[in-house]
Amino acid sequence: MRQFLKQTFASTIGSLIGLCLFLGLGIGGLLVILLTAVADDQQTQGIEDQSVLVFDLSTQVQDSKPAVNFAQAFSGEKQETLALSRVLQSINEATKDDRIVAMLLDGRENGLPNGYATMEEVRTALTKFQAAGKKIIAYDMTLSEQEYYLASLADEVMLNPMGTMELNGLSSKQMFFKGALEKYGVGVQVIRVGDYKSAVEPYIRSDISPANQEQTKVLLADLWGKFLHHVADSRELDLGKLQELVDAKGYLEPEVAKQSGLIDQVGYYDQVVEKLRTFTKETDDKESFRQVDLGAYADQMVSPRETASKAESKVAVIYAEGTIVDGIGGVESIGSDRFAEELRELREDESVKAIVLRVNSPGGSATASDVILREILLTKKQKPVIVSMGNVAASGGYWIAAGADQIFAEENTITGSIGVFGLLSNIQEIANDNGVTWDVVKTGEFADIDSNVRPKTEAELAIYQQSVDKTYGLFLSKVADYRHLPVAKVQEIAKGRVWSGKEAIKIGLVDRLGGLESAIAFAAKQAELGDSWQLEEYPQNNPFDTQILQQLFATKVLEVKAKNDPITAELLKIKQELSMLSAFNDPSGVYARLPFNFEID
Repeated sequence: MRQFLKQTFASTIGSLIGLCLFLGLGIGGLLVILLTAVADDQQTQGIEDQSVLVFDLSTQVQDSKPAVNFAQAFSGEKQETLALSRVLQSINEATKDDRIVAMLLDGRENGLPNGYATMEEVRTALTKFQAAGKKIIAYDMTLSEQEYYLASLADEVMLNPMGTMELNGLSSKQMFFKGALEKYGVGVQVIRVGDYKSAVEPYIRSDISPANQEQTKVLLADLWGKFLHHVADSRELDLGKLQELVDAKGYLEPEVAKQSGLIDQVGYYDQVVEKLRTFTKETDDKESFRQVDLGAYADQMVSPRETASKAESKVAVIYAEGTIVDGIGGVESIGSDRFAEELRELREDESVKAIVLRVNSPGGSATASDVILREILLTKKQKPVIVSMGNVAASGGYWIAAGADQIFAEENTITGSIGVFGLLSNIQEIANDNGVTWDVVKTGEFADIDSNVRPKTEAELAIYQQSVDKTYGLFLSKVADYRHLPVAKVQEIAKGRVWSGKEAIKIGLVDRLGGLESAIAFAAKQAELGDSWQLEEYPQNNPFDTQILQQLFATKVLEVKAKNDPITAELLKIKQELSMLSAFNDPSGVYARLPFNFEID
């Protein structure tokens, strides 16, 4: 009955929000926005001979194909969002395209950061572009470390005279709610297994635990080491001196950055234009150059996915991106029911010869993770299933990956976190403080064990602990079985600890280092497809899906505004952290999840 009331209430609220939305905007206005957004995504421009490919470094690169960008339609701002596969294919096509003579990495706009594993794949594609004899020029107003991760490989890096260059190392900032929960009378009880399982810490601590500090330091050291090696190799700098510069300066003025060998020139954008015109061989008086931006180039050069649906042999890429939840899920989550159905359809599709599961998830519901894993195990009996890990494939994200035939990861992928926890909240104190009380009549000692109006008793906590212990044991045994590792070894590397991809391959959690393209090529090889196959991506988002319409007006507009407003950015982070509580819907109340406030700057 309670579940029925909960669903009815949620449905009613959703309907009211939808009604208000249409009354406020008008159906006609909404349709105009929809059509404008779609048309904007479909705009293309011609590609002339001797053109420069422009890669805007503010581009948000995500794993799956982005839905129609309604947020931009409402905010009036423009920030391009492209699927990773589309970015990689575009750069690969440009490498072979005789019309493209150079590339500009344009950092003049601010954008939301991309993950380091994502940028590693893009960086690899850029090195192939260079290897083909084509120049890359990078220009920025203010160089962030994430932008420099790509820009450092350019043949020439130019920084605006009024700008600065960030080179201060990585940090992990974590948010805690214990004080706020105590202030407002919300009680929290936790059950967990694993010394490093820190996902519950925001609710029971005001600072980072020693165990979490330990694993975070090791992880950051791995990610930072990769950054330094790339920069040192590309810029031909001494690794030790580079770290000394990081510790001594933090932020570098343009001239200091040039003297240190980190950039080549200090100058203005018109000087970049003049430089690029030497590549395009233009002789007119225009203060511009022949160019095509990456998104427009992709529209014309990347093979449409629609043609794959008729192909006799296909490699399917299915994206598991977001928190793993029980049921259908939403736009930014992986619903076990919907995802399992997608896998069943791919398993039964005879034209699909191999599947690449791209995982970019911190985990979530243990039950939902196991539902998805079951479908993966059934599928790999009929065709190869290869996992490609993105920025994060940890806890429940690793649970679903463990059963694949092979696992690919980048060195700076965050993975592992083999551990589980339970999170139990109650509102007794805040209710009592406002004159609300409850009484109960029951026929059994544990009849109201799932009540959230009082703390759990010791006997009830013991029941939850038993469930958590059981789930942890299952997690360990599954990893041991599917990764062919001794249980004792898995126990040693588990405990909820996170690992970089660099370390994960050493301890047997990952098979190969490489990105999405490497995993796709390997899948095609395993299926013995030769060169005669097409790639198809799932899920195939419908921009008019009701769930998208319900969610597009909340976080997305704020995300666009946050890129230029640090206060909005921090408020958005708080909203995102708290909204994650709605993803805690495991029927058993047990979760395999990375700390969801694990933020790296």
